[in-house]
Amino acid sequence: MSDVTRAEICAIACAEAWLGDGEILASPTGVVPTIGVRLARATFAPDLLLSDGEAMLARGTWALGEAPPGIEGWIPFRAVFDLLYTGHRHVMMMPSQIDQYGNANISAIGDFARPTRQLLGVRGAPGNTVSHPTSYWVPKHGPRSFVAAVDMVSGVGYDRAATAPAAAKFHELRRVVSNLGVFDFNTDDHRMRVVSVHPGVTVAEVLAATAFDLVVPPDLPETRTPTDAELALIREVIDPRGARQREVAG
Repeated sequence: MSDVTRAEICAIACAEAWLGDGEILASPTGVVPTIGVRLARATFAPDLLLSDGEAMLARGTWALGEAPPGIEGWIPFRAVFDLLYTGHRHVMMMPSQIDQYGNANISAIGDFARPTRQLLGVRGAPGNTVSHPTSYWVPKHGPRSFVAAVDMVSGVGYDRAATAPAAAKFHELRRVVSNLGVFDFNTDDHRMRVVSVHPGVTVAEVLAATAFDLVVPPDLPETRTPTDAELALIREVIDPRGARQREVAG
């Protein structure tokens, strides 16, 4: 297959966040991460547990907006917390803001006492980030999303986790995927590092769209493109209606 789109590249980048995770609950937020985790389970991460969005663990690979082909388990709401607090979950959230140490904001924009925009609220972000692996998906990479300092800390970053041993014990921010590239925090001081840039994107574009200094390794690779088999799964099985194209900017 040819003419791979940016959305499809983002989908494979999100999928690879769960590479090697084994039998854990995978919880994606957003269209592209949902495509990514279903693609991962259908290919290189067959042991992942996927919810149907309610109280069941789904079997097989199914299209966005449709029911799964089968059920392999029951996961009531209380059981999610048992998995969360024992580290048997990997969530990919969609922050409105994220900073160089991975502090994430999904709560409010502006002064918290009088915000200019009310968002979701803190929700489960604190528990997620101190209890099990957490990744992030940002469909529109820009200086308003990759910020020098978040307006409200909802998800805990490495600098804050370091001040509380209980928070740091299980703290792991695995990956950040945006419409421009892939990032992690595998540096001595846990500052955000560029892992790869998507095909057609330059490092200069990424730096210009980021309001803090990124760590940029030499010989930076491009994000890999999906194989023909992965593209077939994305286009024909998981997202035949093309919802991915509406979520990704650029």
